[in-house]
Amino acid sequence: MDKSLIQEIILQKIPDAQCSFVGDTCNLKLVVSSSAFKGLSLIEQHKLVLNSLKEKFESGSLHALSLETKPG
Repeated sequence: MDKSLIQEIILQKIPDAQCSFVGDTCNLKLVVSSSAFKGLSLIEQHKLVLNSLKEKFESGSLHALSLETKPG
């Protein structure tokens, strides 16, 4: 899946998200920072990001993603 499409989908749910990618499609790590994460547990932060990508995981167009979140 295209990194810019992943970022676009996340920005629809988390407008101030800053996304950076490390690696390639087989070993992709996404780092997301946003003020929306303030006050949320790490699990809640990850759920916020992953729920925005739920459709892509369910369809199989996105199958693996390492995620790191940071309150911004």
